[in-house]
Amino acid sequence: MPQETPATFAQPWPARDDVRIRAVKAIVTAPQGIPLVVVRIDTTEPGLYGLGCATFTQRWKAVQTFVDEHLARLLIGRYPGDIGDLTRLAGFSGYWRGGPVTNNAISGIDQALWDIAGKRAGMPVYELLGGKVRAAADTYIHASGVGIEECLDQAKDFVAQGWRHIRLQISTPGGGGYGAPRLATLYPDMPYHNGWSARDYLRTTPDLFAAARDVLPDNLELLHDVHSRLTPKEAVLLARELEPFRLFFLEDVLAPEHWDRLPEVRAASPVPLAVGELTTSMGDAVRLVRDHGVDFIRSHVSDIGGLTPARKLADLAELCGVRTAWHGPGDTSPIGAAANVALDVSSVAFGIQEGHIYNDATHEVFPGTLRIENGWLTPNEAPGWGIEIDEEAAARYPAQLSGHDEWAAGVRRIDGALEAP
Repeated sequence: MPQETPATFAQPWPARDDVRIRAVKAIVTAPQGIPLVVVRIDTTEPGLYGLGCATFTQRWKAVQTFVDEHLARLLIGRYPGDIGDLTRLAGFSGYWRGGPVTNNAISGIDQALWDIAGKRAGMPVYELLGGKVRAAADTYIHASGVGIEECLDQAKDFVAQGWRHIRLQISTPGGGGYGAPRLATLYPDMPYHNGWSARDYLRTTPDLFAAARDVLPDNLELLHDVHSRLTPKEAVLLARELEPFRLFFLEDVLAPEHWDRLPEVRAASPVPLAVGELTTSMGDAVRLVRDHGVDFIRSHVSDIGGLTPARKLADLAELCGVRTAWHGPGDTSPIGAAANVALDVSSVAFGIQEGHIYNDATHEVFPGTLRIENGWLTPNEAPGWGIEIDEEAAARYPAQLSGHDEWAAGVRRIDGALEAP
């Protein structure tokens, strides 16, 4: 005669044989003007569903189609607790596999299944990962401006709001000052008069940080993003020029095509290097960590396939003495931000978390969206991610295709050669 389950261990949701995936769909919305893709997985148990981030802003339509037309058919009718098996099934289903479209679609599935798992267990996802090793994640925020004074004025405002880590960016022609406003030409006699000059960038960037150290608190941690536009020698030169200003890290000094040179650049750099937001597989990210090319691994969690591979990567980083700094700008959905912080508070390898301030419309679409307080990001304590979606509100902020495919097209050198985004 089967034993009865003690009441103290009663499951809040049905057991394995009684719950299946009923529906899978991608929801696209742009409450802050940036297309966000979120996968919703509904189960046969009323009210039990999960959300996962699948945001590939520049190719959101492809991700949406992949989820709705291909992955949904594979998953409906299956048990939602088999997260590893289902994400492998999704990844292996197309023969040719990998890449940001595939991995973001899989990430949406993966994170939605973790959300369901947390709800079934009655626990926030970070507890399923082993629980907290810290109370909250420290974040950095972006200060920018057309010039040094404007950038540092914004940085002072962020200091007053409690941030201890601030990334500084100023404009350069051609959109080269990534994260800062575009600047009118300084090169009217050049073949491409709105072009970007590595030589001028290397000359002027140290001036920004010299001024920052003069006017900002001495204990403030400063960061900077090169955005993949330097050669290995130029990267070393910039790092050495920035040494007196004690940067917390220097980000994305080389394009992915030259990541094999990162170990030598890192060996010659007095400044810690943070690289990886352009990794589009866990294998890419693993090589950066394993081959000693980075001090911080910066992968965009959905681009490498979701929470499951990112958790493995965090474990590898811990073993290799590398710290995590997950990519988390405005093209990470609130669900993606929740996945980031679940990793942050449960991983010994945590270094810093990129922060983003979501607008009121995003909080309307995604009730439960996390808020940064005094620079700190804390996960929700509700089961799963603790974030819902209002689909009627989401529909009021439709995503647009125009403007996103051409996002990088305006960044060119002064001779007209197309530069990295």
